[in-house]
Amino acid sequence: MVVGQIARDIVLQVDSIPAAGSAAPATQRLEMLGGKGANQALALVQLGLRVSLLSAVGDDPAGEWLLGQAAADGIDTTWVARRPDAESGLIVSAVGPDGWRYVESLPAQVLVSPGDVALAEPAIRQAGTVVIQLQQPGAAALAAAQAGRRAGARVVLDGAPEAGFQRPLLRAADVVRADGREAELLTGQPVRSGRDAVAAGRELLRHGPSLVALAAGHDGNAIVWPGGSVVLPLTGGPQVDTTGAGDAFIAVLVAALARGAGAADAGRQAVAAAGRAVAHLGGRPHLRSRGQDTDR
Repeated sequence: MVVGQIARDIVLQVDSIPAAGSAAPATQRLEMLGGKGANQALALVQLGLRVSLLSAVGDDPAGEWLLGQAAADGIDTTWVARRPDAESGLIVSAVGPDGWRYVESLPAQVLVSPGDVALAEPAIRQAGTVVIQLQQPGAAALAAAQAGRRAGARVVLDGAPEAGFQRPLLRAADVVRADGREAELLTGQPVRSGRDAVAAGRELLRHGPSLVALAAGHDGNAIVWPGGSVVLPLTGGPQVDTTGAGDAFIAVLVAALARGAGAADAGRQAVAAAGRAVAHLGGRPHLRSRGQDTDR
């Protein structure tokens, strides 16, 4: 079960970002199923797992399209709520030589609510893993984490929680994944190197999780577990678009753990997948069962 955002994703590649009051042509345009929740769910499907998405869309034509595309991609959309009189999420990304810029329209009505979690609890009880995107409201994220904990599922947190929910979420979590900014929010300390990330991971382990994966600046990623840690350098060649790297990382980490991999091996597979993800435009994943790229 993946708990997170689903949105229409428009990606424009440009040679330069125009200044205010000017325009620039797009050299490439993509429109696709997006949002971190849907991207992670799709990646897990591509890796051979059965996946349900707990999310919400509006009752507009975009919502209908999103549900149809997710179902066509093999994601179980039973637990994606339709919100009356609401607009579905939209993310527009402009990718230039110096990186990406997002403009998001993610109305509060299409975020996950505790009521959505309560309705989906029968499905959560059947899930071996519950992946929770912490950009969702804290109360909903905590409800999902606690439901997963009660069911005996592996609870995976992606990101940094809303203020006031950090401690109970960490107590309910088995795995925590965070980028550098999120790691600083979680620990209150700068996380800019492998040493920083390992120290931060050790601190987070004290609060409940059994595995922590943190971005470690130019050193790559730190994987920390009781009794061990490893700092894994970034992989891959030239970067086209980094927006899909985190979703590929967490999907491969989750799939590897579900199949019995140890922490260090799962981390290596996840880092390799993230390195491949930056080679293509857009956040839509291109994975298959052994973590290799595909054009599916």
